[in-house]
Amino acid sequence: MNRLPASLTFAILCGVSLVVWFRPLLHTFALALSDDRYTHVLLILPVTAAMILQDWRGRSHESPLWTPAVGLLAISLLLGGWARWGNLGGGSDVRLAIEMAGLVLWWLGSFVFCFGLQSWRSFGLPLLFLFWMVPIPSFAVDQIVAELQRGSAVAAQFLFSMFGVPVSRDGTILLIPGLSIEVAAECSSIRSSLVLLVTTMVLAHVLLRSPWRKALVIASVVPLSVLKNGLRIFTIGMLSTRVDRSFLTGRLHHNGGIVFFLIALAVIFLLLWILRRGERVVTSTPELSPARS
Repeated sequence: MNRLPASLTFAILCGVSLVVWFRPLLHTFALALSDDRYTHVLLILPVTAAMILQDWRGRSHESPLWTPAVGLLAISLLLGGWARWGNLGGGSDVRLAIEMAGLVLWWLGSFVFCFGLQSWRSFGLPLLFLFWMVPIPSFAVDQIVAELQRGSAVAAQFLFSMFGVPVSRDGTILLIPGLSIEVAAECSSIRSSLVLLVTTMVLAHVLLRSPWRKALVIASVVPLSVLKNGLRIFTIGMLSTRVDRSFLTGRLHHNGGIVFFLIALAVIFLLLWILRRGERVVTSTPELSPARS
C-alpha cells in the first residue's frame, strides 16, 4: 500500500487539529480582537507560513520520524485532556494557554512526522514561533505590564535629568516642575512592545545567519521597548510644560504610540544593518594559508 504524500498527510493532521481544538482556537482569536495585549496573536500564523514558504520549494524531505513525532502528538493530546477535564486552579486563561500549547505541539509533531528531521532543522525557528499563539495568562501579563511601567518611569526620569529638568520619582509617578505624571498600566505600551518583539524575531530570522547575532538583536528589544516608552513620556511631559498643556490629552498622548514604535523599529533596522555587514565581512575574509618554509 502506497503511503500518502507528506503534504497531504500534514493537511489531514492539521484538519484534525482544527476539529479537536476549534473552541480554544476561536477563543484565542476572539481574545486577540478584543484585548490589545493579545493583538500580536493575529500575526503569528501568516508570518510563520510566509517564513516557511519562503524557503520551502525545491527541498527534499526525509522519511517520517515516528518516535519523536508520536511523542509530541501524545503530549499535545495529554495537555488538551488535562485542560479540558483536569482540575486547574489558575482560571480560564490558564486553561486556554494549556489548550493552545497542546495545539501548537500537535502542529510540531505533525510536521516532524510528515517531513522528517532535516526539515525540522531547517524550519525549527519559524515552527517554534507558533508558540506566540499561546495567550499569556493574565497574571503573567499583569506582571509584565508592571515591570514595563516601572522601567518606563525610570527611563523617563533619566531623560528628564539628562536634559536638566528637575525630577523626582515615587514608584511610577514622576514629578517635574508644574506637572505630575503617572505612568499608568495603559502607558506601558505592552501591545507595541510585543509587536516589536515579534517583528524583530522575524527580521532577525530572515536577515541574519549567525545564531548569536539573532539572539543579540532579539534581546535588544526589551531595553529598547522600555526606552521608547520613556521617550514618549518625556516628550509629552516636555511639550505639556513648555508648549501647551493640551498635549496631556491630545492625539500624541492617545494615538502617538505608532510614532515611537517606528523610532524603535528604525533602531532595530540600524542594528540589523550593522550585524548584517559584520556577517558579510566575516564571510568575505579569505582564510590565511599556512606559511611555507
